[in-house]
Amino acid sequence: MSKVQDSAPVADTAPDSGPARGRPARGRRAGPGRPEGTSNVRDQILDAAELEFANLGYAGTSLRNVADRAEVTQALISYYFGSKHGLFEEVFLRRGRKIADERMERLEALRRGPAPPPVRDIVYAFLMPALAMRETEGGRTFMRLQARLHTEPPEISYKLRNEAYDASTRIFAAALKEALPHLSERDVYWRMTLMIGAYLYAFSDTHRLEELAPGICNPGDPDEIITEISSFVSAGMLAPVPEPARG
Repeated sequence: MSKVQDSAPVADTAPDSGPARGRPARGRRAGPGRPEGTSNVRDQILDAAELEFANLGYAGTSLRNVADRAEVTQALISYYFGSKHGLFEEVFLRRGRKIADERMERLEALRRGPAPPPVRDIVYAFLMPALAMRETEGGRTFMRLQARLHTEPPEISYKLRNEAYDASTRIFAAALKEALPHLSERDVYWRMTLMIGAYLYAFSDTHRLEELAPGICNPGDPDEIITEISSFVSAGMLAPVPEPARG
């Protein structure tokens, strides 16, 4: 397939004509109009970049590699995303926001029930959107990208994690605190963070469990993995508060 050319519409330069019609102002999240005849090219670029970033990390990925994989020109990538950093942001937030939104939908559904939701149901609502995404081809790539994000420099990773997840994670922490009155806020956030670490590893296709226990465990089975991780995390959430360590 030949590369999609940089055929973006030419901006209208007539006096007092307002913003250029061919190239909208670069708002932080607004995507520009697609060049005529390439209706899926933006997603094509995002999919290619997602795979490159997941495999090579931010520093190891070049726009040239993304362009080659997406079969477009580098100029077209710049047209849509401005820079490699802009592309990385769009790649991460595309699915990260979806996970956060689905978590909130599940939690709100639990809260509409006749009784306060139990801990295991809250844990399940937090974990299931990421697992459901993992069951798609692009979602599996995103799980690896998300795990890798924690090894990226702070100037790359902190802002993206905060933007995608902070609001919903704090709401889940409050729900867990309500369900676990014996825990302090500090305890809840520690246990939430350990849950996040567990699911990032478990959902990231490291294949470590198959190596350790070949033919015994099947982390590729979504029912098996959600049962095991929900049981593990719920038990950790419900554990008594440990006594302070004595030196």
